[in-house]
Amino acid sequence: MRRVSKSVAIVGAVCAWLTSGAAGPASAQDVPAEYQAVLKTLGKSGDYKEAVLKVNIPRTDVRVTISGRPAPTPFGFGGWIALTKGDGGHDVMMGDLVLTEDEVNPVMSAVLSSGLDVTALHNHFFWESPRMYFMHVHGTGTAADLATRIAPAIALIDQAVRRAAPPAAPAPTPPALDHAALAAIIGHAGEPTGPVFKITIGRPDINLREHGALINARMGLNTWAAFAGSDADAMVAGDVAMLDHEVTPVLKALRASGLNAVALHHHMTGVSPSVIFVHYYGTGQATGLAKGVRAALDVLGKR
Repeated sequence: MRRVSKSVAIVGAVCAWLTSGAAGPASAQDVPAEYQAVLKTLGKSGDYKEAVLKVNIPRTDVRVTISGRPAPTPFGFGGWIALTKGDGGHDVMMGDLVLTEDEVNPVMSAVLSSGLDVTALHNHFFWESPRMYFMHVHGTGTAADLATRIAPAIALIDQAVRRAAPPAAPAPTPPALDHAALAAIIGHAGEPTGPVFKITIGRPDINLREHGALINARMGLNTWAAFAGSDADAMVAGDVAMLDHEVTPVLKALRASGLNAVALHHHMTGVSPSVIFVHYYGTGQATGLAKGVRAALDVLGKR
């Protein structure tokens, strides 16, 4: 992010945050008219919560496996863009586009030629087939202008979705995960989407702003954990949002719990202090995986 003013302040009460359900499911609000126009321009649906318009761009056309195991789209292959109001009536846009290898550079060119920023490009998984990449995008301007500028990149993804073969018949539904048990261990509520149970956790102790806009969990400043499978044989994937001094303690906690670190990087540029994200993956008993995630959460917010 360039030519912007940001301030980050660390506030207390981290223990209360871990048990408060911060960034849990929020109530949907009526979508403002200018954001309805964004949805129309993009040909997408979205929701408006916590002053953020979130537009989901799931890769339902790609049948991903991880070490030969099918990974549902909500497990970690749902792209998105989000807009929120800043100073002077301008919006800040952030997003994460999910791409195959051959889509990366055409989409990047579409983003850059529209005057938007690409702030990160990386993997989120090991052992997946096909290889998938994640491109973080950023821009500022009016909501209508941002929609017009990001539309060509999203159109390339939409073309790939339309070209894909019809989805195969759904596989037999595995035994349900105990959502309540997972939420109790991690200390936050979650939301089921098909066979996936996902918990998203904000960092309210980090007051990150750009052009006056609050960069909250719905704008991408979050930790998440997605579970799929059964209680006895589950897999988990997610990432942890960290300040610099939290990186090594979180990595130690993940590895001590048997979770694999698969990527370590930034999503946003120009922030001070920097926010670093570690992506992780693991398989095993669901409650054991949840305890590993909680161990990483427990070292956040400490000096």
